[in-house]
Amino acid sequence: MALSEADLQRLGRCVELAGQALAEGDEPFGSLLVDGDGNIRAEDRNRTGGGDPTAHPEFALARWAAEHLAPVQRVRATVYTSGEHCPMCAAAHGWVGLGRIVYATSATQLSGWLQEWGVPAAPVATLPIATVVPRAVVDGPAAEFEAEMKALYAARYRRST
Repeated sequence: MALSEADLQRLGRCVELAGQALAEGDEPFGSLLVDGDGNIRAEDRNRTGGGDPTAHPEFALARWAAEHLAPVQRVRATVYTSGEHCPMCAAAHGWVGLGRIVYATSATQLSGWLQEWGVPAAPVATLPIATVVPRAVVDGPAAEFEAEMKALYAARYRRST
């Protein structure tokens, strides 16, 4: 599916949230949960800098949805995110029964950049969302955000290596 102007605007907000996360000392990821009527129901940014490596925004939004939305509302919802879900977040998305996922940059892109910068591999395998959640409806990456996200990731990993 081609990304709409609304999709791109929402991804733009995710990139803003990723920038906020980076400014707060966290990894640069940001996400939105949009209901079936197009209303932003929740948003979050990465919060791993506090010592919890599972404090990903996609995971937090899945938990929020489980607590606040009925199953039919969850399946109609869309999660927008600055970076493709990791396997943990993809699994949470699938278990909660959320609908479409739209991401600005892919896990493959990020893995390539990290390798380029000599960053050690993550402790969890990089897998496409559809490998973890085979029936997921997934759209991305969005070329419009590649340079900005690569710069955010570079800023994060130059600091830590």
